[in-house]
Amino acid sequence: MRVLIFGKQFKEKDLEFVQTLLDVLHEEGFNTYIYTPYLIDIRKQVRFPGPYAPFDDHRDFLVHRIDFVIVLGGDGTMLNAVTLVRNAGVPMLGINLGRMGFLASIEKIHIRESIQKLRRGQYLIEDRSALYLESHPELFGDIPFALNDCTLLKRDTSSMITIHTFLNGDYLNSYWADGIIIATPTGSTGYSLSCGGPVIFPDSNNFVLTPVAPHNLNVRPIVLSDESVISFEIE
Repeated sequence: MRVLIFGKQFKEKDLEFVQTLLDVLHEEGFNTYIYTPYLIDIRKQVRFPGPYAPFDDHRDFLVHRIDFVIVLGGDGTMLNAVTLVRNAGVPMLGINLGRMGFLASIEKIHIRESIQKLRRGQYLIEDRSALYLESHPELFGDIPFALNDCTLLKRDTSSMITIHTFLNGDYLNSYWADGIIIATPTGSTGYSLSCGGPVIFPDSNNFVLTPVAPHNLNVRPIVLSDESVISFEIE
């Protein structure tokens, strides 16, 4: 089984847990790849018990048949890892070295047990919807994916903006507001929730449109099918 270790930033306090992960992966016979920027961070800090290989970018998924991405960090690191995995279809296992653990749900004291269960096939894979983004002019480069949300916001010093919204090509509404949030079920507990949006379960197959500080009191969040094509024109 081939696994990729992904992290954003190595912290000295995490040394024990990173070392435990490397040790148990070797003991259980995994082929280990390490995301190159993170490898540079940890190379002089940890002891490598066995062979490993660097993993540079998304294109490496076409070369190496990675079975799982093991993410070291908090929920922010999980979201960052999505920009590497993109549409490769590789499951992600989050080990929580940060504060928030909604996505990175494995506590660091359970690293050994979790990897052993992974080797034995004792796991469930949970599908999560993501957003695919297009814009004119081009804004997203080669990373037009979002696991949480996409937000259209006014500049800090400007007045409210008008956002003409279309659903599958048909006119839906014009929002006069500070902005609008398009959130997945994963993102429904983030910025959307703080703006009055509903909590959506991951398997509900929905997106939610949540206006940010709308001018009209009767404008409320709308729940849509995640198969919808949602378009916006900014005035």
